[in-house]
Amino acid sequence: SGVAWNESQHCRLLVPEQLQLCRRHLEVMPSIVRAARRTQALCQQSFADMRWNCSSIQRAPSFGPELLTGTREAAFVHALAAAAVAQGIARSCASGELPLCSCGPGPAEPPAPGSRWGGCGDNLSHGLQLGAAFTDGSARAGSGGTPGLRAVNRHNGAVGRAVLSDSLDTRCKCHGVSGSCSVKTCWKGLPDLGEIASDLKSRYLAALKVTHRLVGPRKQLIPKEGDARPVTEMDLVYLINSPDYCTPNPQLGSLGTQDRPCNRSSVGSDSCDLLCCGRGYNTYTEEVQERCHCRYRWCCSVVCRRCRRSLDRHVCK
Repeated sequence: SGVAWNESQHCRLLVPEQLQLCRRHLEVMPSIVRAARRTQALCQQSFADMRWNCSSIQRAPSFGPELLTGTREAAFVHALAAAAVAQGIARSCASGELPLCSCGPGPAEPPAPGSRWGGCGDNLSHGLQLGAAFTDGSARAGSGGTPGLRAVNRHNGAVGRAVLSDSLDTRCKCHGVSGSCSVKTCWKGLPDLGEIASDLKSRYLAALKVTHRLVGPRKQLIPKEGDARPVTEMDLVYLINSPDYCTPNPQLGSLGTQDRPCNRSSVGSDSCDLLCCGRGYNTYTEEVQERCHCRYRWCCSVVCRRCRRSLDRHVCK
């Protein structure tokens, strides 16, 4: 994170498959670094209330076994990272940060009545092209891992970019006398990455277990279970079952859930029953200070008192 990315020697920090791309496109690296940070933050937010809470992503690029062996969790991270990098590059093009690209091309369809195409849309096509070259670099033939793992990683990266592509929508700004909207200038823009993460979280929960098997002249990813539906280009896929993440197991990448805070009144994944894996929980009483009895004072301030109250905290055994 402290690298200035103004000298090609810094590219040696990356895996070999990304080295040449980095040297040719040094100006893109700040966008990719921001995308990596955003991926880390959103992964932890998305899984904060689950047994696997994505805390291991903080050790990137030294991932644990659960992110290196084709699990559901690895599928989510690969897809989100691919989407984040493509979105970051697309927006950097539109902002003028990158010298080799600019605004996205104008839409082919005519604008809606009372509007016109204008502004500076996110350059999705450039983001997808350069993002795929970078994030799929370590999933190409000859890299580490089995052919099946590389195929799964490539597939999940493509799912992330496909979800991003489908999210491109029309943004407009009104023009007119006295705030009227007699004319609208519209362009194509991408949503916040949080929306993409939410979509991918749903696909994570419905991910398909697959195997890499010869079908006709080439190997393909097909469902592990014979009666499962066929794999589509929008399905996240995984090769091996994940551990239950209840107890520490370094060989499987499980940190366990001991000492994790839980919600006693919840029936979801953050409930003390599910998060603590049936081991029970300890309850602690904590005293907190907060503002209370606030009054508006003319003019122009709000005056509050400081009150103390007790809160119960529940932590997994």
